[in-house]
Amino acid sequence: MRLFLDLAYNGKAYHGWQIQPNAISVQEEVEKSLSVAFQQKISIVGAGRTDTGVHANQLIAHFDIDKEKINTSQLQFKLNSLLPNDIAIYGIYKVKPDAHARFDALSREYKYFVVTKKDPFLEDFAYYIKKELNIELMNEASKILLNYKDFKCFSKSRTDVKTYNCTIENASWKQKNHTLVFTIKADRFLRNMVRAIVGTLIEVGLEKIKPAAIHGIVKSRNRSNAGKSVDAKGLFLHKIEYPNEITQL
Repeated sequence: MRLFLDLAYNGKAYHGWQIQPNAISVQEEVEKSLSVAFQQKISIVGAGRTDTGVHANQLIAHFDIDKEKINTSQLQFKLNSLLPNDIAIYGIYKVKPDAHARFDALSREYKYFVVTKKDPFLEDFAYYIKKELNIELMNEASKILLNYKDFKCFSKSRTDVKTYNCTIENASWKQKNHTLVFTIKADRFLRNMVRAIVGTLIEVGLEKIKPAAIHGIVKSRNRSNAGKSVDAKGLFLHKIEYPNEITQL
């Protein structure tokens, strides 16, 4: 039987999603709890990888278990009892045997939070900038991203990928009082891509570069031409979408 886990986490204490030697990860904590719950070693596959300090409102992972019936409500309760308080399971769903958390995802949506007023309650969840930002110019620059596919200029160096192509469906900023939220949705993302895009768009908002400069930056395919990567703490993996038929009723 294959199951999907719908989970969320505060990434502050973790070195990202993926298991790695000599560092605590979200995947490791979830696998540990599953293994205790089933009294056997359980491995999971996540829909993607978040970097150190990045949060998730939703991350989907799948795992297999050799059982015919499982009370998913009881399992969810047990896992939430075993997991640390900064990781939560929001749902467990039975899916088709070949359903894949990563490869079957249609899109992923990230949100990045910026504040222009010092706020101690958002210290761990937003990037603080002391200067006001021109959100109109930032949205103008954001729209330009939708005209391109190759985003090597925003990718972390030495990334082992076959292609730098991503299809961005939406990229926009909204502001409420002193909080600005950047939402970006695409079929896939490169390592460090969102944080590099946000850093570049902030330069536009500070009026250090013009929105039209985005064209040259993307076409250059050179990471050094884009802005700096902003802090991980403001970034949230917000939502992952799948085909409706992936669920096995």
